[in-house]
Amino acid sequence: MTTYLVTGGAGFIGSNFVLYMLERYKDITIINLDKLTYAGNLENLRKVEKDPRYVFVKGDICDEKLTASLLEEWDPDLIVNFAGESHVDRSIKDPDAFLNTNVKGVVNLLQRAKDAWLDPKSGKWKEGKRFLQVGTDEVYGYLGKDGYFTETTPLSPHSPYSASKASGDMFAKAFFDTYHMPVCITRCSNNYGAFQYPEKLIPLMINNARKHKKLPVYGDGMQIRDWLYVEDHCKAIDMVLKKGRPGEVYNIGGHNERTNVFIVNTIIKELREKLNDDLINEDLIIHVEDRPGHDRRYGIDPTKIRNELGWYPETSFEEGIIKTIDWYLDNEEWMKNVVDGEYMKYYEDMYAGREELK
Repeated sequence: MTTYLVTGGAGFIGSNFVLYMLERYKDITIINLDKLTYAGNLENLRKVEKDPRYVFVKGDICDEKLTASLLEEWDPDLIVNFAGESHVDRSIKDPDAFLNTNVKGVVNLLQRAKDAWLDPKSGKWKEGKRFLQVGTDEVYGYLGKDGYFTETTPLSPHSPYSASKASGDMFAKAFFDTYHMPVCITRCSNNYGAFQYPEKLIPLMINNARKHKKLPVYGDGMQIRDWLYVEDHCKAIDMVLKKGRPGEVYNIGGHNERTNVFIVNTIIKELREKLNDDLINEDLIIHVEDRPGHDRRYGIDPTKIRNELGWYPETSFEEGIIKTIDWYLDNEEWMKNVVDGEYMKYYEDMYAGREELK
């Protein structure tokens, strides 16, 4: 029986990972530690809430006593850290929250794992233990028109969010270099799929378009992102946990580069056809003032993880976006429960004050 401590497991990627693992493996136990901030949603995990292999614990990764007690009680073999503040706009408004969770929280988890797994007398680590820090390609900063981010690309974060994630990654690497802790770091491109909180581009546009609300696009909308279907990301994390080399970084990319405005137009087209609603059209798009420090292009080279571990993205964007739109259409109640809450205040704060570009 392998025991996982998954932090942030009620969030978008974390909950998808919990469901992915419990569906594929019978002999595992997952302890899900989540603070349940605005983006943590236990509805995501309703399918497994009564599964004896799954345990939920409400708490903060910055809490030293709690994290230490979980490691003592459950003695997890693997720690997967998804917990973190993840939205650039929020980081611009409140950098301190990102410092606390994405840096201090990571250091606390690393230190508590070190206390539990390292024998101070022999200097040896317990067999079979591993810590995975889940990161983002945004730590690399702006990418030009050509080329891709590799694991050796220098870190150059441009927002408080990406700076905090880069700091967490560097602490994870430092624990490997200093203590030989069995740590791996993954850096993924933009994820999309079920359960994504509707402050992010794809669920935001799906929700607004079906209600005939305006579709706010930053600047000219020509920012390019590499889109990765969340289930492909979960598969990659599973493989890194099993076979990744300690101390290594693995980039996880979908090879699905698209501009933001292309994404929006695709959602409009698919929803108009699926709902037979001509009011869902390009006239809903408004171009608003760009966010500060908005990187123009990201693109990941996943050659290393393909060559070393055999991972590759199985889901094309054309397939994944249809799956995603269908999920949101089939789960109206989930979306309603989310947008009726704190999200709506946040949405107004983010977009109501931005001037439409003429």
